[in-house]
Amino acid sequence: MSRSKKTRKSNENAPKLAPRTKKKDRVLSGKKQVAGNKAGSRHNASMIESQANGGKAKSADPRHGSKKPVQLHINTEAKVEKKPKGPKLTDEQKLLKLEEDPRLNNLLDMLEEGKNLNHEDQKWLDKQLNQIEALMERLGITDEEDDEPQNRKAASDDDLFDKFESGADLLKDYFDKD
Repeated sequence: MSRSKKTRKSNENAPKLAPRTKKKDRVLSGKKQVAGNKAGSRHNASMIESQANGGKAKSADPRHGSKKPVQLHINTEAKVEKKPKGPKLTDEQKLLKLEEDPRLNNLLDMLEEGKNLNHEDQKWLDKQLNQIEALMERLGITDEEDDEPQNRKAASDDDLFDKFESGADLLKDYFDKD
C-alpha cells in the first residue's frame, strides 16, 4: 500500500480564521495599551496622581493597615479591671459599713467563744479594728468602757460631788422652763 502525505487543508465545516487586519487599523485611536503600573515607588505614584488631580496633595497615607501602636510586653496591672468608684463615703458611713461587715462579726464571735484564728484572719481583724478606732477618733466618738477606768482613777470624791450638784442644777433649770 502506498503511503499518502497528510495535508493541512480543512473541509468546509472547519472553523475559519478571522481575516487579517492591517497594523494601522489595529492601533486604538492613537492610545497605547498599558501593560501594568508605572515604574517607581508608591510615593512617586501618589505624586503623579496628585499632579493629575490639579496639584492637590493626597492626604491619606498610601500604606494600608492599622496605625494603632502594638504593645510589645504584657502589662499585668493593666489587665486587672478596676471597679468604678462611687461617691465618697463620709466617715459615719464608713464606720457603719465596717461595723455591719458579716466577716468581722463572725470573727469577733469566734474570739468571744475562745476559738483561735489563723494568721490571715487575725491580721485582717486587726486591720479592721484599727480602721474603726481611727474613724471613731475622727468623729469624736469615745468608748464609755475605756473612759470609765481612767475617770475613776483621776476623779476624786470632791470632783464627783461637784458633777452631781451641777447635774442637779441643770435638771432643776430644765423643769423650771416648762
